[in-house]
Amino acid sequence: MARATVRRRVVRLRGAEQGVRPDALAAEEPLEIRLGGAALTVTMRTPGDDFDLVAGFLVGEGVVHTTGQLAALRYCAGTDAEGANTYNVVDATVRGHAAPLSAHRNLLTTSACGLCGRDTVEAVRTHSRWPVAEDPLRVSPALLYALPDRLRAAQRAFDATGGLHAAALFTADGELLCVREDVGRHNAVDKVIGWALREGRLPLTGHVLLVSGRASFELTQKAALAGIPLLAAVSAPSSLAVELAEELGLTLVGFLRGESANVYTGAERVTAGQVPSDRP
Repeated sequence: MARATVRRRVVRLRGAEQGVRPDALAAEEPLEIRLGGAALTVTMRTPGDDFDLVAGFLVGEGVVHTTGQLAALRYCAGTDAEGANTYNVVDATVRGHAAPLSAHRNLLTTSACGLCGRDTVEAVRTHSRWPVAEDPLRVSPALLYALPDRLRAAQRAFDATGGLHAAALFTADGELLCVREDVGRHNAVDKVIGWALREGRLPLTGHVLLVSGRASFELTQKAALAGIPLLAAVSAPSSLAVELAEELGLTLVGFLRGESANVYTGAERVTAGQVPSDRP
């Protein structure tokens, strides 16, 4: 099976000196996603947790909403020049699925952009099956401040490569449930949501999703479609992400670094009195 990291020899420069040394790179390979045997999309991703990735993608496309709708996931025989399985094709079988929003998407997407090719953003505004506006989640600033360090401590592939995004799912008391890494921000989030779907945890009422980069419109949409009431990012949100979060009643936090953060929407969920859990 394909690996999440690859080794290459590089010329290392230090001042006027140079030498040859091995280096670890984040793997990036295409994954073709099929639905009932029919090609749906191709995304560039870091191999690993591919079934979670496909399951989360289908949630984000409005195709499935519950564990029971996902009948099967299997690798197909995508082969390389030597005829070996590349594990780069996954076929999903689902029960009673809706027409995927990918009807509005270009077939090939990159690891950096999962929203490319959509005709309009209106196509994804109305597909949230798990309303988050009335979610009673409340967290303290102190709890939020503790989450990036917990995510960073769990980023094993990033330690080796320095080149991967990460997403993490936390409970309301700060317990880390799932971490996934990928060269694509949207893939990392899909892997987390796909894990939750396959574990029978949707909707993710009362949970917090943390991403290691910026918060885009699509990541906000994915959080809402999974029923997550609070999305936090260590970097900036986009204007459209803020608009969508406000429209849906989702709490959006950006620039979560050290003991500071900006709460762009849903500030009523960030309250005093909640303390971080001691659990890792």
